[in-house]
Amino acid sequence: MRFRIVLTIIAFSFVFRGIAQSFEKPLYKNPNAPAENRVKDLLGRMTLAEKIGQLCCPLGWEMYTKAGEKHVQPSAKFIEQMDIMPVGAFWATLRADPWTKKTLKTGLNPELAAHTLNGLQKYAVENTRLGIPIFFAEECVHGHMAIGTTVFPTGIGLASTWNRELIKEVGSVIGLEARLQGAHIGYGPVLDVAREPRWSRMEETFGEDPVLSGILGSAFVKGMQGGDIADGKHVYSTLKHFAAYGIPVGGHNGQKALVGTRELFSDYLLPFKMAIDSGAQTIMTSYNSIDGIPCTSNRFLLTDVLRNQWHFSGFVFSDLGSIEGIATTHRVASDIKNAAALAIKAGVDMDLGGNAFGKHLEKAVKEGSVSMADIDSAVCRVLRLKFKMGLFENPYVNPDLAKNQVRNIRHKTLAREVAKQSIILLKNNGILPLSKNLKSISVIGPNADNVYNQLGDYTAPQDTNQVITVLKGIKRAVSPTTIVRYAKGCAIRDTAQSNIDEAVKMAKMSDVVVLVVGGSSARDFKTEYLDTGAAAVSNKKEETIPDMESGEGYDRCTLTLLGDQEKLINALAEIGKPLIIVYIAGRPLNMNNASEKADALLTAWYPGEEGGTAVGDVLFGDYNPAGRLPVSVPRSIGQLPVNYSLGKQADYVEGTSSPLYAFGYGLSYTGFEYSDLSIDRQDDKVQLSCKVTNTGSFDGDEVVQLYVRDNVSSVTTPPIQLKDFQRIFIKKGETEAITFTLTADDLSLYNQQMMRTVEPGEFTVMIGTASNDIRLKGIFFYK
Repeated sequence: MRFRIVLTIIAFSFVFRGIAQSFEKPLYKNPNAPAENRVKDLLGRMTLAEKIGQLCCPLGWEMYTKAGEKHVQPSAKFIEQMDIMPVGAFWATLRADPWTKKTLKTGLNPELAAHTLNGLQKYAVENTRLGIPIFFAEECVHGHMAIGTTVFPTGIGLASTWNRELIKEVGSVIGLEARLQGAHIGYGPVLDVAREPRWSRMEETFGEDPVLSGILGSAFVKGMQGGDIADGKHVYSTLKHFAAYGIPVGGHNGQKALVGTRELFSDYLLPFKMAIDSGAQTIMTSYNSIDGIPCTSNRFLLTDVLRNQWHFSGFVFSDLGSIEGIATTHRVASDIKNAAALAIKAGVDMDLGGNAFGKHLEKAVKEGSVSMADIDSAVCRVLRLKFKMGLFENPYVNPDLAKNQVRNIRHKTLAREVAKQSIILLKNNGILPLSKNLKSISVIGPNADNVYNQLGDYTAPQDTNQVITVLKGIKRAVSPTTIVRYAKGCAIRDTAQSNIDEAVKMAKMSDVVVLVVGGSSARDFKTEYLDTGAAAVSNKKEETIPDMESGEGYDRCTLTLLGDQEKLINALAEIGKPLIIVYIAGRPLNMNNASEKADALLTAWYPGEEGGTAVGDVLFGDYNPAGRLPVSVPRSIGQLPVNYSLGKQADYVEGTSSPLYAFGYGLSYTGFEYSDLSIDRQDDKVQLSCKVTNTGSFDGDEVVQLYVRDNVSSVTTPPIQLKDFQRIFIKKGETEAITFTLTADDLSLYNQQMMRTVEPGEFTVMIGTASNDIRLKGIFFYK
């Protein structure tokens, strides 16, 4: 009897202990527990459907309903989604543009955006079984693509600064503005090495060189992610697009890349490797294929290289619809279910769009084509970053901070500084800088006073009062007594809008003419869009042809100025007035005619919201330009590819093989002399030093560029290859010492066995102000 009583007591003790444990906080909700333990605990509690949900990232802008100016609530679609299958992330919830149909009226300002994401997050935390917070991923290539945020120059303009510390600061501001509104992941930077200017997305990249892209991309990542991802001021950076997306056949967006393995690793993967070494935690696959294998199902790239060789510990996004593209575009899977299986087994962790994984993975698991281990590995990577960011403890943001800090004066000042540093002076016969006391000046051209043409792709609708066009910038820069006249002259593409006679008449009345031509990535509500968000080029005869000739989906077969822009250049050149031409564009358009006929020629790319102010600063001498080309400017598409690292090529029958303007090129209002090259070999490092003297009459920046050639190697290597650079301010008449350090990694190559190694031998170092303007040369031996 006593034995039975003891057994009964023991049994009841287990029951009561089980009841007590059921009321204890789960381990995954304990902030003091190790992250890996929390991940393991949460994973063990999840159903298959809940696991798959964490791998889905549907479109986000449909997830809220706006009623009036200040009231926003979760949409019925959001509630249905979270009740059926809570998802791991939403993409572009705050995005506003013609594709999403979100305008200044129907979209969200920063304060309201923060309230909205808090509301969605609250539902996920309080109304789903496990309360797993949502990742909100946003487009952040040159500013958070949301209403009321700061718009910086596009990637090609950021690269033109050749200033890593400045780009780090840009990344920090973009990350802060996104995080304050409730986002956690920022898509950017774009690290595609772009050597095909006909391609529609060159504007998003850092240009044609892997080292420049890698250094600036790493700086962007460090700024965006900061030192403590849980501090409420930073977001995870997503590297785009993996891999070799910037060299599509024929310039067609998403077309296959024709590239050998050695060149793939040496050039096109290098920027991603550098950024991952700098701490990047998410990466996105590209739409294209390499050697017959779609990048979104390429296990060699996504697992063997990315994880096993590079030790990448974060997670991999697909690009929007790229999993479906494995079956539909590339036809290497029989259906979407098999495409989803190929993608997750290759190493894709999160499906941007969500339909491929959300609708098909569960069946693939039950059929055995995907293992539970495949699912669990991907889920763990996603959850790990959520715990690392502290989302389970701090899922919400403060709307007041978003209201007061997004696009504040400091951020706008930075946008102006970046725009100034990005402007490249290509030609100057001495006319610049202009006097602020001119009697009159004519500002002419389709991009002289067009807000959206100045901002580039992946830009939200703008309060036009926040954007300074070139016309506004010039008006601000000149004396109050200077007469400033304006005429559009023509449109970018549409010839029905041309009024060149009016522009010529106005120019004749003025002392100086500033002509602003180029291209446009400005989307409008008449343009049709693909499911991926890329614009669909239309051949329909419309009353008015839109300006858009660049931006995702707008590939070109020529690089000529469209519409009547060349006619406008010719007409204005004929009147004999001093002519300054400014290009605002997303790719290196043909400049042959402009270079010949202009007294001064500049490119500002898409310079962002403060671009007009920056152009005015440069034209009137308030800022001495020092931007450098991150991409070669061809004379003809027949020269392509014309990237500088190919070296000197034989001339064509019709003319030279050299570009019109070379990589690294850019003028200043002052001059610089280089001297005293010193080479000091120290163990496995080589220290280089030289002196640079400002010999002109203006203070200014110089971009000192270091190139290297491996004189004899077991495999073909570039005859000239950028290895490092410094942008340095030097006062007139003064000299600064410059020091570079080359490491073994800088001198290494992929040998015939595809092993990364340094081969002993002779190397030539070249220091100069452009790839075609080398001022100092030296030789050293590496043993």
